[in-house]
Amino acid sequence: MREQYRTHDGGLLEPDLAPHPMDQFARWFRQAAEPGSPLAEPNAMVVSTADASGRPASRTVLLKSYDHEGFVFYTNYGSRKAQDLDANPQVAILFPWHPMGRQIHVAGTAVRTSAEETAAYFHSRPHGSQLGAWASAQSSVIGSRAELDAAYGELVRRYPVGSDVPVPPHWGGFRVAPEEIEFWQGRENRLHDRLRYVRVPGGWRVERLSP
Repeated sequence: MREQYRTHDGGLLEPDLAPHPMDQFARWFRQAAEPGSPLAEPNAMVVSTADASGRPASRTVLLKSYDHEGFVFYTNYGSRKAQDLDANPQVAILFPWHPMGRQIHVAGTAVRTSAEETAAYFHSRPHGSQLGAWASAQSSVIGSRAELDAAYGELVRRYPVGSDVPVPPHWGGFRVAPEEIEFWQGRENRLHDRLRYVRVPGGWRVERLSP
């Protein structure tokens, strides 16, 4: 199986890039999220971590915000990814936008978001998602689906729609501060464009990688 990537806009060239990688990310993200985009969830990203012994793990999470400081996602702080990040904050992110012939690779360091930022996002979530954060002890072994459903049902009774759901103390965000961001544009004959921003003192250096 093989896909021949074809571009109609000249590919990705150095003069096309924004000076800051997060501004370049914003350009591509807007295109990925605009009406008619072939991507079902453009904010879906693969987050890869490694535990203290170096054992890697990857999973798909949703990007919830981004700015010049980095990429933010939320999780249960007892989950495997959170435990990995507490032991080893080095993290990799991949946006696999294959229907657009694009990928974005990020390498950086994760830090927890503030309690204020976490609370602001938590209270913006749908009511059911707020309860789900309480019901799930993410990544832990449970006896059955019925056990999970029963925990959620009890929370529905305790916090009916319209009530104020407190932020779980075990739940919050991580911000990944990038050290490198690579923008990958598919081209014909596997001669893809790969332009990588690397953080240097006072700014960013752009380098082209051989495909």
